[in-house]
Amino acid sequence: FEAIPGKGAKGIVGGQDVALGNAAMMRDLGLDPEPHTEAVGRLRDEGKTVLFIAVGGRLAGWLAVADTIKASTPAALAALRNRGIRVIMATGDERRTAEHVARQLGIAEVHAGVLPADKARLVADLKSAGYHVAMAGDGINDAPALAQAQVGIAMGTGTDIAMESAGVTLVKGDLRGIVKARRLSQGTMRNIRQNLFFRSEEHTSELQ
Repeated sequence: FEAIPGKGAKGIVGGQDVALGNAAMMRDLGLDPEPHTEAVGRLRDEGKTVLFIAVGGRLAGWLAVADTIKASTPAALAALRNRGIRVIMATGDERRTAEHVARQLGIAEVHAGVLPADKARLVADLKSAGYHVAMAGDGINDAPALAQAQVGIAMGTGTDIAMESAGVTLVKGDLRGIVKARRLSQGTMRNIRQNLFFRSEEHTSELQ
């Protein structure tokens, strides 16, 4: 078995070479997924991720999978935007799939079809432009970007490597936790500054 970052996985099943992954992986194997473009396109327009299956060096079919958007996610993203936070989606999914999900969540900026290194590069570019970047993710492919961000936020329902790469883990995988964590951190820093100010005032009075 071998996992191919950002593309899929391949191994030997019952003595045959089997591969499961995206269109880019099929092309790497010398297979052409284009004859199925129309049917696959309809699935992507419904927000589904399409994984092609190759058996014995031949394209054998495909699977369509979809993540259900949590009921709490639209409100969480709206709360972040209301606080002046720029929300960006970066995903390895094909653009039609990504844009379908982005429309449901009100996300205007979408980076689709990106590999793990591309996600990390996007974070680095935003940091270079002067942004303070928080990256939220749950998968193996998110780990480099989580480590690159000033604040890496992993989902407790995700992979171990994502949690190891992040500084913050949301135990329930609920994005509303980001809003709560930010509010808590702001309150903590406010208290620290107040304590430093009062301590400084006390020290000045002693000197006088």
